[in-house]
Amino acid sequence: MQYTISMGLKSYLLIFIAFLYLTVVLLMYFTQRSFLYFPNEDNYLTNETIKFNNEVVSINSTNEIALKSWFHNNNPGEKFILFLHGNAGTLKSRIYKLNAFSDLGLNFLAITWRGFSGNHGLPSEKGLYDDAISAVKWLNSNGIKSEDIIIYGESLGTAIAIEISQGSNYAGVILESPFTSIISMGKLKFPYLPIELILKDKFESMNKTSNINIPSLVLHGRDDTLVPFYMGQEIFASLKYKSRSYFVSDDHMMRFDDQMIEAIRKFVKSLD
Repeated sequence: MQYTISMGLKSYLLIFIAFLYLTVVLLMYFTQRSFLYFPNEDNYLTNETIKFNNEVVSINSTNEIALKSWFHNNNPGEKFILFLHGNAGTLKSRIYKLNAFSDLGLNFLAITWRGFSGNHGLPSEKGLYDDAISAVKWLNSNGIKSEDIIIYGESLGTAIAIEISQGSNYAGVILESPFTSIISMGKLKFPYLPIELILKDKFESMNKTSNINIPSLVLHGRDDTLVPFYMGQEIFASLKYKSRSYFVSDDHMMRFDDQMIEAIRKFVKSLD
């Protein structure tokens, strides 16, 4: 009798654990994008002021979404950087980077994503791809040829940069703190979940780099506490066409010090 009761309790316990696990999986499935996109965070906001001539423009993307963007076009004949920021914050958090581009004599278009910076819509993998492609079309419509555009992706933006660089004729692509895929990142952060089964936005960059036939520069900090440094190494190793790297002791949002700016300058110069 006691054995039967004990077996019954174990069965109920197993059922309860299974129910609890399924609840967690379902909760993660329906809320997962809140763990990936953080439009209201400004973790990297600095006191640096804008030193470039900044024109605020609106770029029409799909689903009738307009993207608030910054446009700097003061250097005739120079390359254009299409800047694709990461999964948190606004362009104000990247003023120091845009200042550096301006100091290098580069033009740029820095876009914000759907659901970010007061833009309508909700971010998703396909939506962000659409936003980036819309930005390229906007540049083309304003007389800027694709072969004069350098795609610059930061963190999550590297996945979008890789996506739109496949089979392209852009001048080059720069990847700051890239990851191999959100699947791999998810397995690191949530090893107890069936990530491959429930993930909506996979951003499988590693499966796409072989399709990139333009010069590339990979920037990554060895002390990155968010995206493991080995992922940047793997992305770099998979880029077969005129790839360069800048690997230093740094964290995720890398310091735009003289050494890093010089690495970017040399890469841009090599594109001439």
